[in-house]
Amino acid sequence: MALPELDPAQRQAALDKAAAARRVRADAKQRLKNGDLSLEELLTEATTSEPLAKLRVCDVLESMPAYGPVKAERLMTDLGIASSRRVRGLGARQRSALLATFADRP
Repeated sequence: MALPELDPAQRQAALDKAAAARRVRADAKQRLKNGDLSLEELLTEATTSEPLAKLRVCDVLESMPAYGPVKAERLMTDLGIASSRRVRGLGARQRSALLATFADRP
């Protein structure tokens, strides 16, 4: 299936929308890293924010303090979360297991 041809105004609107979504995701990851946002707050915000709902779980975990790619992948494997899973696609058990893992953190 071929992509539709966009006129310059439609193309620019799509580029602006994509840039805004990247800014929202980057801001959320930075707030997680700084401790200004908890995992529970991020998951709650993701229910109403399309850009946050499309954020990969591995990116969220890697943004947590003291978590890098290896530790995040290990945790996802232990919790049975696929590496391609997005925040919106988390099941109730996966979500509660993630929240329980970070419950004792500030």
